[in-house]
Amino acid sequence: MKPKVYIIGAGPGDPELLTLKAYRILSQADVILYADSLVPKQILQDVRPDAELIRTGNKTLEDIVPLMIDRVKQNLTVVRLHSGDLTLYSAIAEQMKQLLEAGIAFELIPGISAFQAAAAKLSTELTVPELVQTIILTRVSGQASAVPDTEDLASLAAHQASLCLYLAARHVEKSQAKLLQHYPPDTTVAICFRIGWQDEKIWLVNLEDMASVSQENNLIRTTLYIISPALGKVTDARSRLYHPEHSHLFRLSGFC
Repeated sequence: MKPKVYIIGAGPGDPELLTLKAYRILSQADVILYADSLVPKQILQDVRPDAELIRTGNKTLEDIVPLMIDRVKQNLTVVRLHSGDLTLYSAIAEQMKQLLEAGIAFELIPGISAFQAAAAKLSTELTVPELVQTIILTRVSGQASAVPDTEDLASLAAHQASLCLYLAARHVEKSQAKLLQHYPPDTTVAICFRIGWQDEKIWLVNLEDMASVSQENNLIRTTLYIISPALGKVTDARSRLYHPEHSHLFRLSGFC
């Protein structure tokens, strides 16, 4: 591998959900900087014994980026390991900006997001024909980042789509109130705690109980909420994709 920074999405926590590419790079890297508060130790179980492991949970951007730049300039292969998938709330934009300004090459390696792992655990398809065909991934405003007014949770809830709510456990009462403006109180919600970790837990509750169940279980972080008409629903609706009357480029109707 070339000396550069590989920014890798570690997935939700299960090492078997790493992509093959992510696993290969992790197992060969010289240096690994990882968000230790969000990435469980089992993700690092097959790294090189002599790899330098740097925890970043207590570091700022001003600490992290210079470390990556320094190690690459030493002709070393560096991994910056984030939880989940890089496209969701990973705060990589500012890291890439500084790496570009320093002339340091980098490559992004995507990962599985918690909503995908949770849906698999629930044996659920979040886009069911004639019931729901849209997935919304969102969060609520917190100390670290504000959500634009145009993306207010209540306005998104108006679509009654499959809504995956990240980073909301500390604001669960406010979130529930906004969701109840548009979803029926008995809409099923999956409360997913530390999906992919060894101590993961999932509760299926009515929307009107989302806040109380979260508070009863002291959920304040590492929690994903999935609010969806598809949860707990049994429907006879089917996709046209594999219907015998549906023809397409590779299958003509009425022909074997």
